[in-house]
Amino acid sequence: MAVKTATAGLDRLRQSLKDGAPDNVYIFHGEETYLRRYYLEELQKLLIPADFAEFNFHRLGGRISVQELAEAVEAMPMMAEHTLITVTDMDLYRLDEGSRNQIIELMRDFPDYCTLVFVYDLISYKPDKKMKELYAALCSRAVEVSFARQDRAQLLRWLKRRFAALGHDIDSATADHLLFTCGTLMGDLVPEIEKIGAYAKEQKVTVADINAVAEPILDARVFDMTNCITAGKYDDAARVLGELLRMQTEPIAILAAVGKELRKLYTARLALESGKDRLWLQKLWGMSSDYPAKLLLQAARRVDHTWCREAVRRCQILDLRMKSERNMDSEAELALFLMELAERK
Repeated sequence: MAVKTATAGLDRLRQSLKDGAPDNVYIFHGEETYLRRYYLEELQKLLIPADFAEFNFHRLGGRISVQELAEAVEAMPMMAEHTLITVTDMDLYRLDEGSRNQIIELMRDFPDYCTLVFVYDLISYKPDKKMKELYAALCSRAVEVSFARQDRAQLLRWLKRRFAALGHDIDSATADHLLFTCGTLMGDLVPEIEKIGAYAKEQKVTVADINAVAEPILDARVFDMTNCITAGKYDDAARVLGELLRMQTEPIAILAAVGKELRKLYTARLALESGKDRLWLQKLWGMSSDYPAKLLLQAARRVDHTWCREAVRRCQILDLRMKSERNMDSEAELALFLMELAERK
């Protein structure tokens, strides 16, 4: 039952829900928690009558014993045909040998009336093929479903549906700006969509609507900050930095994001010098669309090769100092670093 591609498990889950015949054991993991919650709800709606959820839907924590889990699995459904069990953050491959053997036996003789979902939320799912018996038992019984970030086409269709439900339209270019500003995780986008939908006065959502009420992710804020520097607007860059610090963002986290943005800017400068286009830059950095690549190329036209190289070097030096020097005023050093970048520009 082991899946062979990144999307095979999700495809199988979707088809089984459509057919009304889900598998007995699933392993749900991945960073797209919105989809994970959605499909757990779909399993519950399919398997558990609403009036009997208290008796047949069991939510267990990962610290329970395998014996307790086995007892829950073996418990017959009450006034229903199925039971559904979720176990959150049970690190299967770090169990002791006795517990692993119990999992193996459970997989070998699993009741048809039960659907069990191992959910990985705060910890990562890391299968260990060296544990051959456990790995084989899970592969033979469990469907592994990886809820990864959706690609641009999927997100655009989803955004259009969400805004349509709020009485608005959004075109692809504006949607790309939203994804750049707020990130590509659907769970993070839902509240932003609600805010934008409530704010927008016209049927068509605009970039101005997004900028007015959406909460930018750290990478978007740092892009604005470095963009201000390349444009020679240090006061605006300092304002963005001040906002981040007031939000209690750690200086080392800000510097890490600045360093990543400076490396992107350097590659954009190299792209301009070697005749590469935005699609090359998009592929290099694994961007969901060419929208951020366009913005990078625009910024790279305002700086030269030497400035980019020196900015990356100085960022690395400050990063090392922040991590090694005690009692450093990291906020002041970060502000000074940005001012020096602007002066050199």
